[in-house]
Amino acid sequence: MQELLHRWARVLLPQSAYATLLSVLDKVFNTIISKGEAGGAQRSALIVFALRVLSAALAYLMQVILARWTGASEYGVFIVVWTTIVILTVFSGLGFSVSLLRFIPEYLEKKQYGLLNGLLFSARFLVLLSSTLIAMFGVTITWLFSDYIGNAYILPLYLIAICLPMHTYTGMLEGIARAQDWQLKAMVPDFIGRPLLVLAYMLIALALGYPATAVTACIVAIAAVWTVAVLQTIMMEVSLNKIHRPAPRRFQLRSWLLVSLPMLAVDGFFQLITSSDVILIGIWLPSDQVGIYFAASRTLALMHFVYYAVRAASAPRMARLYHANDLNGLRAFVGSAAKLTFWPSLLIAGFIMVVGPFLLTLFGEGFSQGTPILYILVIGVLARAAIGPADALLTLSGHQNTCAKIYATVFVLNLALNTLFIPMFGLYGAAMATTLVILFEAILLYRSAYKHLGLHTFILPIKSREAATNEAG
Repeated sequence: MQELLHRWARVLLPQSAYATLLSVLDKVFNTIISKGEAGGAQRSALIVFALRVLSAALAYLMQVILARWTGASEYGVFIVVWTTIVILTVFSGLGFSVSLLRFIPEYLEKKQYGLLNGLLFSARFLVLLSSTLIAMFGVTITWLFSDYIGNAYILPLYLIAICLPMHTYTGMLEGIARAQDWQLKAMVPDFIGRPLLVLAYMLIALALGYPATAVTACIVAIAAVWTVAVLQTIMMEVSLNKIHRPAPRRFQLRSWLLVSLPMLAVDGFFQLITSSDVILIGIWLPSDQVGIYFAASRTLALMHFVYYAVRAASAPRMARLYHANDLNGLRAFVGSAAKLTFWPSLLIAGFIMVVGPFLLTLFGEGFSQGTPILYILVIGVLARAAIGPADALLTLSGHQNTCAKIYATVFVLNLALNTLFIPMFGLYGAAMATTLVILFEAILLYRSAYKHLGLHTFILPIKSREAATNEAG
């Protein structure tokens, strides 16, 4: 296979381009056949990366089609209520979607199958219970404060609450799959299946004569989320039964929650940081402005998926290396993860700077106003990519409380800056606030990883003071 690709490349490409391609192909094939933790991580990252590319393309296509079908105003309404569900999904999960990445590898390594069975049962039950209660609470709050909520948002908020239990449950199933390196089972249902189902169901709804409104989009989202949840549950049950070890369930609920809840705070504040700007724009600006801003930020998904792909692929291996006390292996692995995150992000950033304005026009009339917003937001995404998955490293190494404090601080700053900037500068204010907040977040995460673990997560080498002193002497 490799020789065949080389032969065709030599025929079709100039010598300089062929030499560059040869180097890239060699790296890819070496990654595929390499052994050890680093090789396994890189293969996993390649799989996740490929799935993220496909899912980003599908999600982007879905957003473009929804925006063109519904128009900027109705699209903006749907985006606000869907973003609300995304935020509530994180809090409904109680942190289990992340803590499972820590506990499952540990219990499998130590052959503690009773605890593993108890954990899987408890996580599913608690996630469904909490998400159902939060959905009911959200409906109640919407009803009580309906006089203060725009009429366009009320019915979509009622409807979208139906998504919450199953959307949260699929997130927890994804965590179980990722903890065992089942990357395809983790990502395909929600990242590939759901966008395709949304488009299919929306097309059917329009063909049946339903109006292209936010309400119709919410009904379509409900159908897609519940379909994915049922299919993924069946798929995961089959896979889990194959590795199941009969053992009485053992419960350490207090210990699990003591770890999961700080992780919930980490993920919750992280989601608030990345999504609250959309909600705040919906409060102060017309719904069509929400659609324009979201289209610009969604275009950056081409960059975001690099960070999330490496983070998802790295988390289980970072946990295993840390629990095995392999600090040298962890140090090398963290450096590799930072490079895998930053350099592809930088390459995609250049691509987006060129084609971004054209991509925004695909959403429909008026969306090209988001071009300057796109350029501002790129800076923040690169800042986050420059430190690799430092947040996952802190969380999985037992420093989730530190990570939670960082994100709590960053969220307060995010809320303050957006509250100050959006009324003054509109969409540009939201973009500036978000970028400044991400820069601050990256600095805090880097300093904490170095302080608590002695690990350098920044993409560029920085000599320590001790090393500099020794060289000077």
